[in-house]
Amino acid sequence: MATTTAEPTRRDFLYIATGAAAAVGTAAVVWPFISSMRPDAATLAAGAPVDFDLAPVAEGQIVKLFWRGKLIFVRNRTQKEIDEARAVDINTLIDPQSDQDRVKAGKDKWLIVYGNCTHLGCIPLGHEGNYEGWFCPCHGSQYDTSGRVRVGPAPLNLPIPPYAFTSDTKIRIG
Repeated sequence: MATTTAEPTRRDFLYIATGAAAAVGTAAVVWPFISSMRPDAATLAAGAPVDFDLAPVAEGQIVKLFWRGKLIFVRNRTQKEIDEARAVDINTLIDPQSDQDRVKAGKDKWLIVYGNCTHLGCIPLGHEGNYEGWFCPCHGSQYDTSGRVRVGPAPLNLPIPPYAFTSDTKIRIG
């Protein structure tokens, strides 16, 4: 019994070429639809965590950065500022909260808070006011070095964003 092999014909080539062209054409038509389902770069960047290196922040300095379009204050507090914040009787505060509850354990010198006044969203000025924390020039609210409201129409302390220390000198917000 002898077997014969058929030689490829011009028709076989046309079938293969037509199939390949159809596959490429289908991919070219479907790809934009699939690609449009992914979020754009601005959306990804807006929700992404922010890594921040604390090493260059000098003692007593307040650094401003943005996360999800919101202002964040990172403050490297001096020992004097920490001692003054901890000496306050929390029963005298408008929004009672201890200093220890506003910082991470063992990282007392780092205070990370949102940078908008809790009254009407103004941006308070650092190292200002009677408590050397923040002062909102719009309506007179004053915050201490722990970001707690001490005077003024602001009803709440400066909120604390979700953050964690990834090393001794780095934090991740978000």
